Amino acid sequence: MPFLLRVELPDVPGSLGMLATALGAAGADIEAIQIVEHRADGFAIDDGLFDLPVGAPPDWRITACHAIEGVKVLWISRYHAGANLSMDLETVEAFTAEPQRALERLVDAVPTTFRTDWALAVALDTENQVLHSTAAAPRLTPEMLATIHADRLDDFSGFEEIPATLAAAVSSKTGAGTHVAIIAGRHGGPEFIASERARLEHMTALAASLQNR
Repeated sequence: MPFLLRVELPDVPGSLGMLATALGAAGADIEAIQIVEHRADGFAIDDGLFDLPVGAPPDWRITACHAIEGVKVLWISRYHAGANLSMDLETVEAFTAEPQRALERLVDAVPTTFRTDWALAVALDTENQVLHSTAAAPRLTPEMLATIHADRLDDFSGFEEIPATLAAAVSSKTGAGTHVAIIAGRHGGPEFIASERARLEHMTALAASLQNR
């Protein structure tokens, strides 16, 4: 049973090793650990993917993390996006390999790259429309689509019925002259941090620049 763990820890040599050792000692089978953000205050945000036997509670692993000085668990939840975590470079390689479908390939990769539950791409024009979405993405009604605007993508006032923490990034125009927004959702959390939004925006702009050149 895969779980995703997001932790804050001192950004010093050895911290990741101590975290991995503590999780392993607590019975977690570690699949991957990735750095999400280096902060100016001397701390880092890391994501860890680990597996537990069916029925085993994750509480022991939280206790094991908190036993390390300076470590704070920010989030822990079941992880449904696959058995691994994708790196940014892998995602870029995936959509550059198919430039005519770059935005679709990006949407498909967002859940494993950004640890989200779903993602979709919306063409921003006079009648906004969904271009591509992952299987778990919610169905957006015409009313929801009408609330999406390139100049205020952080406003999700029209999305109240979707149980998710949302983030979005808008691209530059595609080669066909259409603006596109990538919207990603996490059910309940954790909140998207600045570095995640910046990475998503950068990838969206790159994918859009490749498509329909």
